[in-house]
Amino acid sequence: MKKMKRKKFWQAGAVLLAATALTACGSSKKSSSSKQDLSWSVAGEITTMDPSKATDVVSFTQMVNTMEGLYRSSKNGQTPGLATSATVSKDGLTYTFNLRKSTWSDGSPVTAKDFVYSWSRTVNPKTESEYAYLFSGIKNADSIQNGKKPVSSLGIKAVGKYQLVVTLEKRMAYFKDLMAFPVFFPQQEKAVKKYGDKYGTASKYMAYNGPFVQKGWTGSNLSWKLEKNSKYWDKSSVKLNQISYSVNKTPSTAYNLYESNKLDGFGLDSNLTKQFKGKSAYHSLANGGTYYLELNEKNQNLANANIRKAISLSINRKNLTSILGGNNLPANTYTAKDLTKVNGEDYTSMIDASAKKMATYNPSLAKKYWKKGLAELGKSSLTLNLLTSDTDSAKKTGEALQSMLESNLSGLKLTVTSVPFKTRLARRENGNFQLCGSDWIADFGDPISFLELLTSANASNYGSWKNSEYDRLIKASKATNDQNERMKDMSQAESIMLKDCGVVPVYYEDDAWMIRPNVKGWLCTRADWDFKNAYIK
Repeated sequence: MKKMKRKKFWQAGAVLLAATALTACGSSKKSSSSKQDLSWSVAGEITTMDPSKATDVVSFTQMVNTMEGLYRSSKNGQTPGLATSATVSKDGLTYTFNLRKSTWSDGSPVTAKDFVYSWSRTVNPKTESEYAYLFSGIKNADSIQNGKKPVSSLGIKAVGKYQLVVTLEKRMAYFKDLMAFPVFFPQQEKAVKKYGDKYGTASKYMAYNGPFVQKGWTGSNLSWKLEKNSKYWDKSSVKLNQISYSVNKTPSTAYNLYESNKLDGFGLDSNLTKQFKGKSAYHSLANGGTYYLELNEKNQNLANANIRKAISLSINRKNLTSILGGNNLPANTYTAKDLTKVNGEDYTSMIDASAKKMATYNPSLAKKYWKKGLAELGKSSLTLNLLTSDTDSAKKTGEALQSMLESNLSGLKLTVTSVPFKTRLARRENGNFQLCGSDWIADFGDPISFLELLTSANASNYGSWKNSEYDRLIKASKATNDQNERMKDMSQAESIMLKDCGVVPVYYEDDAWMIRPNVKGWLCTRADWDFKNAYIK
């Protein structure tokens, strides 16, 4: 993510920012507590604390702070978590990790078997994990997910209590970078079996092994706390005693709480961004994400490529980002900019220019595609619905898109439905939408983090767009360790998708935050906030 000056530390492309030298802020007020208690605002609810089931940044941020895997993200890439050392075989297919002695929050040891259990649970088709695809490349992971091999054949095994051996089917250039992502964290089998269907649905139905333990989340409430974990192996590095979270969907509410000294950090909307931009407490956090429209091709109207193209060409992205304010930039690619460098150039520069034009404002061409699409459908008008979250920025985006599309596409009636974040995720995952305003933030610094989502068999391909050549190119990119070849394959695949408007890119995300100047040591990685080393000065 990023900061005051948008510092970007490129380690396998990941964008990271640590608050190591924050200058004095615009506000002279102190933090909400002098006892190492932090108060933080989030815009959406937790959906789950189950590492096998989570898909959103709010939940992942909770896991980054309450759990720990082999590595943790740092401003310089990855830093050891539970792994004290790692060796790689000459052929690059076998990783051996030695683990430190550590404990779960109930005092029982964290062992290599906890990793074996967690990974096996995630790839098990019965778990229905949307992130199971990230295990592709680990021996037998794909076959297990396709029901062709038993879960026990996964390429991971425990050697004694504190050694973990992972076997790959092919070299994976980004394998180590995956290890700091929550889906690869260990899980306590005892807790999963004890809580059953309740596992991960509330604070009390979890086992923690990270810097903090979560308290007070019931599964639906809008406030909870993280408390310092007295059993964490590196507890001496943890300075905060408590983090109090509150969900504030309206930035003005969060601002009022900040001004009354009840919040230490909150995200800004367009008006507040204009007001505070340039202040020393203001931070611009480019999160490696893209906001885009998913178009459900199970809907006959949206299965028509000309209708999709008309929609994309009707969006004035420059005007939209101006309305939203902040530092968001118009997007003409699905993969976020500044995510990966290829021979010194941004990956997105490799994408076909003609493909990018399909994600630019061109109302006259939009009208031609619209007319052609309606003729193919045998219709003179269409009524469509756009699903968004009920946050202030999401509502503003929906309203702007409604106005742009209806004014440019004669005969279109676009309704907008704004629902709580958790509800939007559920409807999206169930395919209960026509158009959906979505965003994706890279899990690690490689285009594959975006592009694999749109392969035909991926569970997160909610719009059901399919293209066999796209699938072939993505598969090819994962079969080689030649970075230039990988990027060439992926850029060609993305060009195919953009020309067909498989999804419609809208803007590259750049979050704006106000954070008190005496809050130090925080780390923001791709929208996940890590407070392990944070403190109040």
